[in-house]
Amino acid sequence: VQLQACGGGLVQPGGSLRLSCVASGSIFSINVMGWYRQAPGKQRELVASISSGGSITYADSVQGRFTISRENIKNTVNVQMNSLKPEDTAVYYCNVLTWARHEFWGQGTQVTVSS
Repeated sequence: VQLQACGGGLVQPGGSLRLSCVASGSIFSINVMGWYRQAPGKQRELVASISSGGSITYADSVQGRFTISRENIKNTVNVQMNSLKPEDTAVYYCNVLTWARHEFWGQGTQVTVSS
């Protein structure tokens, strides 16, 4: 599975960004799609994920501000990020988990929240 992410950038606090990730290759093997992030000096952490059955998980820190969605026809997972805070600044990574428990990562996309 190959993943291509886009949509990062610089935004002011309180602003919004939308990240998108398109999967290609063995797409029928994909179960869970999601986003992780890694801030400088910190471990990579889950932001949000969505299973093939529609089950969604959010990190507590983004609950109510971020919305993950999945378009199976387009093999795409998106995350709409609203009310962004400086602490949301990180490199964001698209991630998929296959039914065989194989994990794949996209290239990171930088999100910077700063005035």
